[in-house]
Amino acid sequence: MGTGSKSSAAARRELDAAHIPPHLRAAYQRCRALNAQHGRTYFLATRLLAPAQRPAVHALYGFARWVDDIVDETGTRTVLERQREVDRLDGELRAGLRTGCSRHPIIAALVDTATRHDIDPALFTDFMASMRMDLTVRDYPTRAALEAYVHGSAAVIGLQLLPVFGTVSPTAEAAPYAATLGGAFQLTNFLRDVGEDLDRGRVYLPLEELAAFGVDRERLVWCRRAGRPDRRVRQAFADQVARTRALYRTAEPGIALLTARSRPCVRTAFTLYGEILDCIVASGYDVFRRRVAVSGPRRFGVAAAAVGAVAAARLRRS
Repeated sequence: MGTGSKSSAAARRELDAAHIPPHLRAAYQRCRALNAQHGRTYFLATRLLAPAQRPAVHALYGFARWVDDIVDETGTRTVLERQREVDRLDGELRAGLRTGCSRHPIIAALVDTATRHDIDPALFTDFMASMRMDLTVRDYPTRAALEAYVHGSAAVIGLQLLPVFGTVSPTAEAAPYAATLGGAFQLTNFLRDVGEDLDRGRVYLPLEELAAFGVDRERLVWCRRAGRPDRRVRQAFADQVARTRALYRTAEPGIALLTARSRPCVRTAFTLYGEILDCIVASGYDVFRRRVAVSGPRRFGVAAAAVGAVAAARLRRS
């Protein structure tokens, strides 16, 4: 059986387990494909969830990835044209969340997931607000300004996922940890993708914190053109890595507040995303020439260990 056939069979098992009705299956499958295509670490970690949980995660992540691709588009469409598309999608999403259904090929899955898991519609409003910022905002002067963006672009994703993962404590107790971990993942992406973001005219690191090391946008652009960081940039990025690692430490206790079935998934993402920071440091903060990534064997090794732990836990329970 080929890889495509295996993937299709796995998708069908997940949809069956989640009791997804026939008229929504194409929407869920499209979201799953977006997750598999763009989120290697996330998709791998999702395999550690119960099959019934996976379609909801794919719907949430797939929609977020899809809108992000629209605002990041570097093709022929103008900013105004992309703004109009985001506005149109936002209107369809609001209508779908209000009525509980949608005919849109991706929003339909998201609306179904939000309805099933009683996800607060305000979280989607905040997400779309940050996506609009990407169309016009090119940098963030302070940490507070960046955190306002990260709340909508990443923290709300953690909060959307929380009802899907389930908790062993009141949801309100677990929510701050989920939001913090979502932010830590996003800040890790910002450090990894500095070069690509510069090509789009964006800087996602607080300018006042960079300035403390004598770094500004012009210096970052020079490093991108040169294909290497200079001493000041390495010092500034070391500071950003330390700040991001502090967020991981703050978020880690929240993993224990999730249901046992969901912990291996989140722990795997936690471990692998944290190791992206290790790779950035090991590269000498060389994020201008290439995308730093955890190796494939390491990613699969971490996931395999988690699969073994899940299997062992099942045996103990049985």
